Amino acid sequence: MAAAALLRQRARSGGAEAVWRAQRRQRSTFDVVVVGAGIVGLASARELVSRHPSLAFAVLEKEQELAHHQSGHNSGVIHSGIYYTPGSLKAKLCVEGAALCYEYCDQKGIPYKRCGKLIVAVEQDEIPRLKALYKRGLQNNVPGLKLIGTKEIQAKEPFCRGLMALDSPYTGIVNYKQVAQAYAADFQEAGGTIFTDFEVTNMEMAKESSSESEDGLKYPVIVRNSKGEEIYCRHIVTCAGLYSDRLSEISGCSSEPRIVPFRGDYLVLKPEKSYMVKGNIYPVPNPRFPFLGFHFTPRMDGSVWLGPNAVLAFKREGYKLFDFNTGDFLDAVSYSGLWKLVLRNVSYGVNEMYRACFLSAQVKQLQKFIPEVTVNDVLRGPSGVRAQALDSDGNLVDDFVFDGGSGDIGSRILHVRNAPSPAATSSLAIAKMIADEVKQRFEL
Repeated sequence: MAAAALLRQRARSGGAEAVWRAQRRQRSTFDVVVVGAGIVGLASARELVSRHPSLAFAVLEKEQELAHHQSGHNSGVIHSGIYYTPGSLKAKLCVEGAALCYEYCDQKGIPYKRCGKLIVAVEQDEIPRLKALYKRGLQNNVPGLKLIGTKEIQAKEPFCRGLMALDSPYTGIVNYKQVAQAYAADFQEAGGTIFTDFEVTNMEMAKESSSESEDGLKYPVIVRNSKGEEIYCRHIVTCAGLYSDRLSEISGCSSEPRIVPFRGDYLVLKPEKSYMVKGNIYPVPNPRFPFLGFHFTPRMDGSVWLGPNAVLAFKREGYKLFDFNTGDFLDAVSYSGLWKLVLRNVSYGVNEMYRACFLSAQVKQLQKFIPEVTVNDVLRGPSGVRAQALDSDGNLVDDFVFDGGSGDIGSRILHVRNAPSPAATSSLAIAKMIADEVKQRFEL
């Protein structure tokens, strides 16, 4: 009772607040804090703690569960690395990341299927592009690639029609949310701490610290959340996906590249029709358009996803057609880079909006590959939102973008502003690169 009375007295004088803050600092001081518990953030945290076991690491996530957004709303494909420019970082990381992903799943007993992928040419003018894609894949050291004809297409996919296809047997499928959760478990078992329901709203240098070293303040950076809670650290790494630009701006970084959210809506084959698809079936990509186009994707649960389309989302985490956030909408439509992208792809954008509204228009795209699919065979399915980085010229940013803040805090922050697709496939390889960058910048 005496202790309670003393606490109430201190509370009236502000003393309890000071005691709480001191205790909070002692409990929540870390060498490195990773903001964002998507698959890239968790893979990076896992890699960092394995390299630096004597340091204290934490992951901060604004949601109450891990891998809740892009990492939990993707197609689940383990890509093989065919599409990307030979010698590019994307190509290297995808090929390396796919191998690491399969190896990791084997180690952890995470189920996956190496069901393969066919990139199918249905028109004569697509064949030269398909052959060029084959050469690109070979240059990227993608294993097992070969060009096949009509009979071989039907041997692999009995309901698929095509003139020629690029067969990628190394492509697979997995539940990436399960993979991300395994990364989180590894991180915690190695001593890392994960805070959920911690939405970062501010990052600044501390005026005082609970602990000092010979070199000055040991934990000089304060990270605050929307509830006013504080965590003290030496360094910050942000892997914030859909909010990567906004978190960067908080610390004084450039406003570019800007994240513009694109929603992808899937259809789902009715269960009784799922026998029509064995593996992934993709179109030959058209270089005039920014996205891959409609494809067939089998899932680990036995379902088959069809799509997606690509339309501007009016909310950064807007998974439904009518989800709307005024700030997110104004942020997107006021950006000159978006309008430049739109003007270069007017016909594509109009067609995507039309297909988003009418099932028959989407099914028509699918019938190019499997003519037997009808409107009666499909249902509207889930959606995902892609954090597409755009520059002011309207170009899709395909490379990694690392950034730091300004002022004293700048040297203590690494923002991963763009971790390009296929980030989930490449997550373990990306994590190695981020860990290298962290070591170099922060001299860990």
